[in-house]
Amino acid sequence: MEYLVHMEKDLVDSLDRYIQQEEDKLNRIKTFQSRIREVSQMAMEEPTRHLHHPVNAYLLVKRFTRDWPLLEAWIQEDTAEDFLYNMTKVKESFPSDEDYIGAGKALVRLQDTYDLSTQNIAKGKMGEIATATRPDTGFTKSPELLAEDCFELGRLAYVDQDYYHCALWMEESLARLQPDPMSDLTRDTILDYLAYASYQQNNIERAYQATKELLKINPEHTRAVNNMKFFEKEMEKSQNLVTPQKEDVEDTTVRGEYKRDLARDYLPEREIYELLCQADQPEMFNITPSRGKHLKCRYFTNNNHPRLLLAPQRLEQVFDKPKMWIFHNILTDPEMEVIKKIAQPRLRRATIQNSITGELEHASYRISKSAWLQGWEHKVIRRVNQRVEDVTGLTMETAEELQVVNYGMGGHYEPHFDFARKEEVNAFKELGTGNRIATMLFYMSDVEAGGATVFPQVGARLIPEKGAGAFWYNLFRSGEGDMLTRHAACPVLVGSKWVSNKWIHERGQEFRRKCGLSPED
Repeated sequence: MEYLVHMEKDLVDSLDRYIQQEEDKLNRIKTFQSRIREVSQMAMEEPTRHLHHPVNAYLLVKRFTRDWPLLEAWIQEDTAEDFLYNMTKVKESFPSDEDYIGAGKALVRLQDTYDLSTQNIAKGKMGEIATATRPDTGFTKSPELLAEDCFELGRLAYVDQDYYHCALWMEESLARLQPDPMSDLTRDTILDYLAYASYQQNNIERAYQATKELLKINPEHTRAVNNMKFFEKEMEKSQNLVTPQKEDVEDTTVRGEYKRDLARDYLPEREIYELLCQADQPEMFNITPSRGKHLKCRYFTNNNHPRLLLAPQRLEQVFDKPKMWIFHNILTDPEMEVIKKIAQPRLRRATIQNSITGELEHASYRISKSAWLQGWEHKVIRRVNQRVEDVTGLTMETAEELQVVNYGMGGHYEPHFDFARKEEVNAFKELGTGNRIATMLFYMSDVEAGGATVFPQVGARLIPEKGAGAFWYNLFRSGEGDMLTRHAACPVLVGSKWVSNKWIHERGQEFRRKCGLSPED
């Protein structure tokens, strides 16, 4: 999206030039008006006597044959031509309505995953919250949201029948509404949406309050009149609430309470997944000292591999079950820049493989852009493939191409397995290389906040570290899938996340990773 920032800067510059031209034109017209008004007022005192003077008669004729036509030409000047040309030239690159809806949903996703209030988001405090999780990165600032911005977010949720977020954002819009001659948004419009969303959230009291305030502003609002009768009856039925008298003055600044509908996007481990994304590890996953003593750092040569003897890798075991390792600085900055440069023009929305048909398709639980790079395209890609083989001891002959992924605003990938389970019989069938035995995940950028890789089954959490590579086995030596490797890419809260990965397959590993004596080896 960075190109949009530069595009908008160019449009603002073009708009500045247009405004300057319009102001110059208006100043010329004002000068003309002032001069002509002075002469006209003088002539109107005694028109006949005024025209007795030959110079006055000459100037009058001159004004009608030269000055007034010139003014007409000034007014007809199309100073907007250059600006409109620039707009037309770049309009094809504007985000689509689909992009706008996606951006709104991404903001709501961040709100849920990181337990952010609408107040903090609207105040632009997401960066400050981000600093709490990554104090080493600082934070990016953003302007506060206007009432119109909050209203549009609420309306997006309304269209999606997401009344929880609709109510939250309509409350925020109501709190931020200020008189604005440039805005068409009115208080009664917000209250209309708020009342309906509150009702759908079973908050009858708030729906009643919003409708009552709406009718004070617009007593002829037909739907509100009918709804008011219904809400009054519902309030009377309630054992805990008493219908307020019509003369009572109610505090409409108190926001309603709303409950998130977890069934909308059901995920069995959603609570743990979101806690891990928030850097809040549940106590049940705390690593005991006996387990922690096995988690060590060392210089790694993979049994004195020739290419690693002079340049050993900095290896850290970060988890024990399943075993996970981090290769620190396994990629250099120049290598990562080359990979990103090659991938960038080819990035397309990432797909997932349908477990039944085996076909690739888009899914709401994976939002990112990806591209696939082959070894023959550049020596850096060949070098990275070779390095993965050197440090893992596994052949790259049957591995998938290097996948490069960019997670932008709210980009995420909900809990999933890299390997195909038994019921996914068509997965990787066309490749003919067996299942995905292991994953090497390279982090090619630091992330200001969010974007962690989390393993909800075991409570593991990997923070993106530029240049590092995370490695784990997806399959036991027996070929059975390790269900503990189910993992997710948390949404990017602030910043942009670049990763690349090598999925390594079974075929060709028979003598490199031999079967063990235990099913769980």
